[in-house]
Amino acid sequence: MALTTLPPGGPSAARAAIGAAVAAKLDADPRMQRLPSERVAAWRCLDFLDQAWCDWLIQVIDSNRRPSSLLSDRGDPKNRTSESCDMDRFADGIRQVDESIAALLGIAPEYGETMQGQRYAPGQLFRTHHDYFHEGESYWPRMRENGGQRTFTAMIYLNDVEEGGATWFPQGGLRVAPRRGMLLAWDNMNPDGSPNTATLHEGMAVVEGTKYVVTKWFREEPWGRAARAAAEAAAAVASTGAPASAKR
Repeated sequence: MALTTLPPGGPSAARAAIGAAVAAKLDADPRMQRLPSERVAAWRCLDFLDQAWCDWLIQVIDSNRRPSSLLSDRGDPKNRTSESCDMDRFADGIRQVDESIAALLGIAPEYGETMQGQRYAPGQLFRTHHDYFHEGESYWPRMRENGGQRTFTAMIYLNDVEEGGATWFPQGGLRVAPRRGMLLAWDNMNPDGSPNTATLHEGMAVVEGTKYVVTKWFREEPWGRAARAAAEAAAAVASTGAPASAKR
């Protein structure tokens, strides 16, 4: 979505708890490095995937890519010129990567959206945007009913890029160059659980080469109606000892 003046949303104890738990886990993981920013909580893992996994995911993206889309009331197609594909989270291979990302962050897999693959050819980019949902926009009621706010983003770079293609956080003072197999993760929320406007970021234009990434977004609640219904049923069983359908 494009930069907007609408208030992005208020604080949330639930989101704050997610952020604190994930930060503690990542800070304790020797594979993870917290990036130097006073405004954005971000980490990287240099060798999250090996070359074979990266090459295979690139093939999946190339076989399924389509023009990328925007979720915004005022989105300009020129702001996002890459190609994307949604990945079947239950397919062999995709499921392993998907679950590995969730395990690294310590977030239950059902809180994650479908992993998305993205391809950027020379000149293609994704201009400055936030990954969190602006709660004043018309799409927010739909998102709220299907997992709520996006909390964390995890992105894996699948190849080195000859020139360009960095992920840039202009307000966070971070610029991360693509590196094959590296995972970049950040908290889209402030410590109080409100959306962090400083997570504004850009997928900078590729100058030479082609950039491939996979991105996974996590929500504050189980994502999608089916996942939420299953979670509610499980909670009902845990609290009553009987399926929700058997309650009177």
